[in-house]
Amino acid sequence: MDEEITFVLDTTKEGMDAAMRHLEKSFVKIRAGKASPAMLSAVMVEYYGSQTPLSQVSNINTPDGRTISVQPWEKNLLGEIEKAIMNANLGFNPMNNGENIIINVPPLTEERRKELVKQAKAEAEDAKVGVRSARQDANKELKKLDLSEDLLANAEVDVQELTDKYIKKIEDVLAIKEAEIMKV
Repeated sequence: MDEEITFVLDTTKEGMDAAMRHLEKSFVKIRAGKASPAMLSAVMVEYYGSQTPLSQVSNINTPDGRTISVQPWEKNLLGEIEKAIMNANLGFNPMNNGENIIINVPPLTEERRKELVKQAKAEAEDAKVGVRSARQDANKELKKLDLSEDLLANAEVDVQELTDKYIKKIEDVLAIKEAEIMKV
């Protein structure tokens, strides 16, 4: 019996870890003032008829803290890349110099900072939903096992403690990200 409970708890922990990893990846895409190639990770470019991640058709560098440089492997992609960056609605204004696309990362306005905090909160809420979903799945699995009422109650308490721990982690990570975004 203990092995089955441990297995359910381990599976639940893995699900909650996955929610945390997803949140951390999402937070990397939310910029906090400094230029980073990760800011363009969601940009998809039309490449020979299919949508391709920008990083697979170009080199993306940050020559300094306020600039992103995109150098396509094929010159004929410059226009497509420029259009894709504009369509990604990241608040960037790409400049095409015939060889590279230069993006000056503007300092964040107060309004934009608030929008980014809202976006971060939404991502954190999605992660919490993932954690709660893992808890719900765990409780269903525990009920399927042939456990005594005491064992079931103890196992459910363990699942709830795990859930609380991960919800707290998410809130801590969100607080750090919020502070990072709001710092001028």
